[in-house]
Amino acid sequence: MRLKGKVIKLGNNINTDFIISGKYKFSITNIKELAKHIMEDIDPDFPRKIRRGETILVCGRNFGMGSSREQAPMVIKESGIVAVVASSFARIFYRNSFNIGLPLIEADTSKIKEGDILEIDLNKNLLRDLTQHIELPTFALSNIMRKLLQAGGVMEYYKRHGRLPDLL
Repeated sequence: MRLKGKVIKLGNNINTDFIISGKYKFSITNIKELAKHIMEDIDPDFPRKIRRGETILVCGRNFGMGSSREQAPMVIKESGIVAVVASSFARIFYRNSFNIGLPLIEADTSKIKEGDILEIDLNKNLLRDLTQHIELPTFALSNIMRKLLQAGGVMEYYKRHGRLPDLL
């Protein structure tokens, strides 16, 4: 599985309230509407910078920290972001993302710059920065995680196969 996109880069410790502000928690329940407000507390123009199916979000350490709000990975996926690359992820956010089929890639992001074009090969555990002509190893995904991503998440996998993936 390969992913490609142009980088929007943010820093460390991006919490779920930055991803989608808590002020919308009860007032907007439609994910399409929530996605229009993604990262607006960091950058009010953020939603307009996303090119659907052509954007990769790159961050530093501890992406997705905070509450276990499931809307956070859902609005990222709904906004059209192809994948999130970060040095590390909060564990609950990590699990929620794979449950819905949002690719999260762990890699050293220190050399990646805003606007770079990335290509990620999940099968080879390799990230290529096509702009800077560098290759970076990524944390290897388990077979079960790759299967969930290919299917579009846990529910989509279950709909197709009538069971969850084997752990081995």
